[in-house]
Amino acid sequence: MSGFRLADAAFDVAALRAALLDEHAGGYASFEGWVRDHNDGREVSGLRYEAYPALAEREGQRIIAEALEKFDIVRVACVHRIGDLAVGDLAVWVGVSAAHRGAAFDACRYVIDEVKSRVPIWKHEHYRQGDAGWLHPDSGAP
Repeated sequence: MSGFRLADAAFDVAALRAALLDEHAGGYASFEGWVRDHNDGREVSGLRYEAYPALAEREGQRIIAEALEKFDIVRVACVHRIGDLAVGDLAVWVGVSAAHRGAAFDACRYVIDEVKSRVPIWKHEHYRQGDAGWLHPDSGAP
């Protein structure tokens, strides 16, 4: 299983990891991005991710295809949440299996960096002060 998808509800990381198992793989790397309680000096109480699903999934699939071509990996997957999330919720997951750890680490970083910069997913942060603001991942937010 290799691919990108959006999820409007919490998902099972163990099942995603299991789908990457392959007898050719000797290593696995993953990344989990969680909703944190702060951004740019402001206290965050939660957020909402919105996307245009057809465009987001198409671009996400391009990134997955690029990773399979660029790196010596066996399988790669990425799931990104949309909808309302609370502080501590899992927002994005990337997993990569490969014959060797170096390729798995490199591909994992490539996928999350490209998803954050290219996939049209917008973040609407809700601040403890009562206001809110829209951010796109490439807007410089850490």
